[in-house]
Amino acid sequence: MTSLSANAAPLPGAPFVCYQNGQLMVEGVALSELARQHGTPLFVYSKAAILAALAAYQRGLAGREALICYAMKANSSLAILKLLADAGCGFDIVSAGELERALAAGATPSKIVFSGVGKTRAEMRRALEAGVGCFNIESMAELDVLSGVAVACGQTAPVSIRVNPNVDAKTHPYISTGLKGNKFGISHDEALAAYRHAASLPGLRVVGIDCHIGSQITESAPYLEAMDRVLDLVTQIEAAGIPIHHIDFGGGLGIDYNGDTPPAADVLWQQLLGKLDARGFGNRKIMIEPGRSLVGNAGVCLTEVLFLKPGEQKNFCIVDAAMNDLPRPALYEAFHRIVPLAEANPAAQTTTYDVVGPVCESGDWLGRDRALAVQQGDVLAVLSAGAYCMSMASNYNTRPRAAEVLVDGSSARVIRQREAVQDLWRGESV
Repeated sequence: MTSLSANAAPLPGAPFVCYQNGQLMVEGVALSELARQHGTPLFVYSKAAILAALAAYQRGLAGREALICYAMKANSSLAILKLLADAGCGFDIVSAGELERALAAGATPSKIVFSGVGKTRAEMRRALEAGVGCFNIESMAELDVLSGVAVACGQTAPVSIRVNPNVDAKTHPYISTGLKGNKFGISHDEALAAYRHAASLPGLRVVGIDCHIGSQITESAPYLEAMDRVLDLVTQIEAAGIPIHHIDFGGGLGIDYNGDTPPAADVLWQQLLGKLDARGFGNRKIMIEPGRSLVGNAGVCLTEVLFLKPGEQKNFCIVDAAMNDLPRPALYEAFHRIVPLAEANPAAQTTTYDVVGPVCESGDWLGRDRALAVQQGDVLAVLSAGAYCMSMASNYNTRPRAAEVLVDGSSARVIRQREAVQDLWRGESV
């Protein structure tokens, strides 16, 4: 047994997620009230937190020709897409489904970039028909296929090539994308030949260069190293007579999950723009594709304690959220802060629990070795749950997906209804 203070340090998501008068709040709304009204598991997002995260990028890029394309795989809920579209964002998509979601939310097609290593011909045709602003190409074979599709459609596809700079982003291997052993992009050594090939194809128009080295990056150095390598390539490509109109530096900036201290977006971009200017590229159009850093700390997942199960080696706090709702711990052994909705008394006695869900897998855990003063029926908040949680959720064990709520000041509205179990077999036949 130990004693614990829940407010020993600011929570991830502060000041938009914080305790007020002993109650955990998102902006001006008590999470206990949302759990009572809508049940659990429940995802809750702060509008102000999302816009504040975006504003840091906008400050950092002020005065530049720049386009911020939200990487919507992080969280593709329509209301969040609409919020970001209204704030001036474009979108980074990786499937035809994401394209249709972005368009349904009011995205401007010319502000959409289509990334991904495995675009199908049907997806290419739909993106050309919609008028997306750029295809980020990831292989020589894709160049040939896209050119053929574009010619057959009577169009010319705007392309940039995603270059793999072989830079270590010092992040989890599953979300590292810029090393030679990763499936993404064309290697730095092959990039010039790829650009020459692209420029020779009748269905393509080269417009830019793209680079993305990974996700949950918490240091500036990998970005600066990647920028140097990309700018070296731009010099070589343009010397070969192929103009590069925009430079896309991807996304990947990390957030605070457990005391992580990534650079603020505006501070990072001051550094990057300084390097860009020093190398004579300050007048180029810049594109970036942040995802997690815009929405991650804006979200929480509420979950009810179903049972407390003591054991000889482990104590288990069994909750109603599971790996199908919050896949990151099972996928990446990721850490999320888990806190009570009522601020803990610093003198309260706690027990160390593994917080686990009801899914029939030993990998179904949300947090290990957590000191909690908790009782059956309490509701806990899993923090930093705005990115790669609901967008990766599944119906494993025939579990309906959670509802989602967006908070704006003192008001809250449901932006996704909780699925009914009957929804899960719609479209099936016996």
